[in-house]
Amino acid sequence: MNTTTYMAKPEKLTRRWWLVDAQGQVLGRLAARIARILMGKTKPTYTPHADTGDFVVVFNASKIKVTGTKADTKTYQRYSLHPGGLKEIPLRDVLARTPAEPIRLAVRRMLPKSRLGRKMLLKLKIHEELPAHGYKAQKAEPLPVAAAAK
Repeated sequence: MNTTTYMAKPEKLTRRWWLVDAQGQVLGRLAARIARILMGKTKPTYTPHADTGDFVVVFNASKIKVTGTKADTKTYQRYSLHPGGLKEIPLRDVLARTPAEPIRLAVRRMLPKSRLGRKMLLKLKIHEELPAHGYKAQKAEPLPVAAAAK
């Protein structure tokens, strides 16, 4: 009986580009789908210690949805390392200032906390609207809506 383990090799990987429309999508569910694609968990060649994921382009980031009262109760914290330097900013203010930031932070916190996770996050591109060029050179494909329900 042959029990070999498959290891993904960088030269044999094929990376695809996915377009994701964030309009009307719930923030956490959208971030979970994106994180799985960036890690490569949607491919049969997934290897935990290698970057086997695809590129993801998110557009309409300013039109995401949050459920319940999260817009007012969820806060993002920053600390300046000085006494009294803790800043708490509600999600509503972050969305008004930089709509891409809540998506980027949500996805980042779902990726591995290592060099590999930081490398995976570089494959995420977030735009407030669809760019004029639409990533035609990369042959980006829209992410199927049926995959959103799973």
